[in-house]
Amino acid sequence: MQSDPRIGFVGFGEAGYHIAGGLRGAGIEGILAFDINSETPGLGEKIRRRAEETGTRLVRSNAELTGASDIVISTVTANQALAAAQQNAPGLHAGQLYADLNSVSPVLKQSIDRVITATGARFVEVAVMAPAPPYGHKVPMLVGGAGATEFIERMKPFGMQMEFTSVKVGEAAATKMCRSVIVKGMEALLTECVLGASRYGAEERVFKSLSETFPGLDWAEMATYMVGRVVVHGERRAREMEEVAETLRSSGVDPIMAEATVRRMDWSAQLGLKQLFGGEAPATHREFADAVAELDRVPSEPRR
Repeated sequence: MQSDPRIGFVGFGEAGYHIAGGLRGAGIEGILAFDINSETPGLGEKIRRRAEETGTRLVRSNAELTGASDIVISTVTANQALAAAQQNAPGLHAGQLYADLNSVSPVLKQSIDRVITATGARFVEVAVMAPAPPYGHKVPMLVGGAGATEFIERMKPFGMQMEFTSVKVGEAAATKMCRSVIVKGMEALLTECVLGASRYGAEERVFKSLSETFPGLDWAEMATYMVGRVVVHGERRAREMEEVAETLRSSGVDPIMAEATVRRMDWSAQLGLKQLFGGEAPATHREFADAVAELDRVPSEPRR
């Protein structure tokens, strides 16, 4: 009988935290993580609290992580995905799986695949197809690459929801990238809509009109949720949408809307909205709009 896998998370942000918590609840006890920010003031406290909540053992180096893991799961920011693979590669060996869950382009996934495959470990391309909360480890995933079948076999007994795509790396990533054109584009559009409508007191009528055009959707509730994602995850989403733009560009499509979404996400990060709201989403879209209006009235240095 195969023993429970030892799971090592590279990066312990939102995705790593929620997936680790779900796996712990499903019975996996050997969960560890390495995050370069674990000792950073502010961020470190949050990472350590999350590790304690999920029964995750924090380690101090990539080498310690790879040396104690059967399956390494990378959940870093998109612009650090390749660097994370390169930093972990020296400690990987045959028999291990390296699953990259980051939202990056097919070309970048293929580059990561080459780094991991050269170590003797097997690469698993994973596209996470919804926000990790509230699903936890049961968030829908597309899984591909040489190690996909083994990854599915080992993790499915714990309730993970996975669909195999192909041993060819890139198909899962392309699906996620094209989905993000819509999902993160909608976040940017609703954020901009709220900002404009709030200046005229027009939100209620705008949302009512949208509900008549697209029945069955609570647009006010959706606006609150989506502006919250922009506030909390603007920086990460900007980097992900740069990967989306590169995916489109490499296929001959001019990424006009994807690049515009990058601008709106970077706007949130540069304005310091995440810090302004204490790392949490605003309670309502109105609270968000009022806060931005106040910042516009009282210009200040961006919050770091």
